[in-house]
Amino acid sequence: MKIAVDPVFERRLNEVGDRITVAIDQLIPSASGPEAQLMRAMRHGALGRGKRIRPFIAIEVGRMFGAPEKALLRAAAAIECVHAYSLIHDDLPCMDDDDIRRGQPTVHKAFDEATAVLAGDALLTLAFEIMASPETHRDAVMRCRLIERMAHAAGPRGMVGGQMIDMRPEIDGEDPLQVLTRMQRLKTGAMITFAGEVGALLGGAHDHERQAVAGFTTDLGLAFQIVDDLLDVEGDEETLGKAIEKDKDAGKVNFVTLLGVEGARERVIYLAAQAKQHLSSFGTRASLLVQTVDFVLNRRH
Repeated sequence: MKIAVDPVFERRLNEVGDRITVAIDQLIPSASGPEAQLMRAMRHGALGRGKRIRPFIAIEVGRMFGAPEKALLRAAAAIECVHAYSLIHDDLPCMDDDDIRRGQPTVHKAFDEATAVLAGDALLTLAFEIMASPETHRDAVMRCRLIERMAHAAGPRGMVGGQMIDMRPEIDGEDPLQVLTRMQRLKTGAMITFAGEVGALLGGAHDHERQAVAGFTTDLGLAFQIVDDLLDVEGDEETLGKAIEKDKDAGKVNFVTLLGVEGARERVIYLAAQAKQHLSSFGTRASLLVQTVDFVLNRRH
């Protein structure tokens, strides 16, 4: 699956990542007084090194349709706040019980469990505050649309629903691969799909264009998760910045345990080809998004 990633793409990805980090740094200022520990925990969870792939997708889809830059940046920062909240809660002892995230102690390890729960809650509500602000978009109807779609992607029919499936015991009579695919389309894929939807909405894309973007992000999100499962087996803990073989130790099934390493790789290649095909109608305007697929295939952390 090794495909050379264009240095121009990497520079652009890093540039967007830096801009998101600066934006979140400004949105979660340092605080003094009784709430200072909460603010420090929020910053610890949201400002650590990360790929920022969801904000990148939102911004690049939006740019493809000529969306306002300020609106894109603020909406992308809100998306990253939701993602950071999900990681903080996912790492808790009652969930996946991880000690390391993005190369540093998880929030409940750096602080305590109660602070981690509250930091995640605060980041989620901050995301809605950002989306609701007239600074994000002057049109209240658009702000309400963004809020509604974010609630859908993050809630019981999206990311949280996927997390619940991940935690439940297997149910007799269900196809494990179908259950796993649905779980990952919700847990990982819903917010990636929302990121593309944000860019398309803010850019005023037509219905058929939004459908093409949704097809791209849906396939990319599942490919992303399968690569994650491969890295859990083949990756290096220091490079990944988190523990490996967590699913194996917990007795969980993933795409590698169900399909095997080669089967999982084949599935990723198939999904990557489909994701790129969804973008074909956009021509060179989608070149950075096409390269996002190669980046996902090549990632090592």
